[in-house]
Amino acid sequence: MTSYSIASGSAIAWRDYLGVCKLKVVALIVFTALVGMFLSVPGMVPWQPLVFGTLGIGMAAASAAAINHLVDRHVDARMARTANRPVASGHLTGRNCLLFALALGVLAMWILVQFVNVLTAALTFASLIGYAVIYTLYLKRATPQNIVIGGAAGAAPPVLGWTAVTGQVDPNALLVFLIIFVWTPPHFWALAIHRRNEYAKADIPMLPVTHGVDFTRLQVLFYTVLLVVVTVMPYATRMSGLLYLIGALALGVGFLYHAWALMRDDSGAQAMKTFGYSIVYLMALFAFLLVDHYLRFYPTL
Repeated sequence: MTSYSIASGSAIAWRDYLGVCKLKVVALIVFTALVGMFLSVPGMVPWQPLVFGTLGIGMAAASAAAINHLVDRHVDARMARTANRPVASGHLTGRNCLLFALALGVLAMWILVQFVNVLTAALTFASLIGYAVIYTLYLKRATPQNIVIGGAAGAAPPVLGWTAVTGQVDPNALLVFLIIFVWTPPHFWALAIHRRNEYAKADIPMLPVTHGVDFTRLQVLFYTVLLVVVTVMPYATRMSGLLYLIGALALGVGFLYHAWALMRDDSGAQAMKTFGYSIVYLMALFAFLLVDHYLRFYPTL
């Protein structure tokens, strides 16, 4: 009975540690970083930056997520969506969460410096600080434009993947960065519309709380239009080909449909549909970037 209890307790503890890593978010970050790696070279990505770059970037993202859980524990406890998070619920102590986050962050930086390159390590560290400290500690509570300014940290992974392979920041990498940067506001504001009452209760100045739902809907539509324009740029600069353009425009039409439907929806249900589509949109868009890049160099396959 005792051994069973210990084993059960260990399993719960590990689930809590994994829970503060926000694995679904980390998976999306790693995916966009991998696309950045493959876009940076005409052929196969060398194994060392592929393996260690992915590992280091993923661990750094998990470290930032754990710090976010620690800093936001009191706010999370007041919101239904986040009340059961490991630190907010008390399943994981703040001290253990901090030690875990620091261990992940230090190990991530060591891996990137030793096996990738210093530039990638420096940019990854800057991204970690941007999200875990600048956004979470300051911007999130300071301005309704928090997600716009703080979105730079979330848009960094393709650049990190690119520099992991090439050792330098390329203009095309910055273009992919721009896509995620512009995608972030309509993606997150759709969720904020749905959860506006919880953000108001937690005193977080999200745009729907400070400026109202109607204004936020308009901003979602505006940024979606801007996103469609920005996603055409890889084709316009000859970074990507016709396959990508067709895919980007088709996905963009879908996003515009959801953003327009959100303008006309009073129930709140469309907000979550828009949020859900935005995640599928980004993954599919990057898949088109990757497939188009691959077929341009291996057209007979």
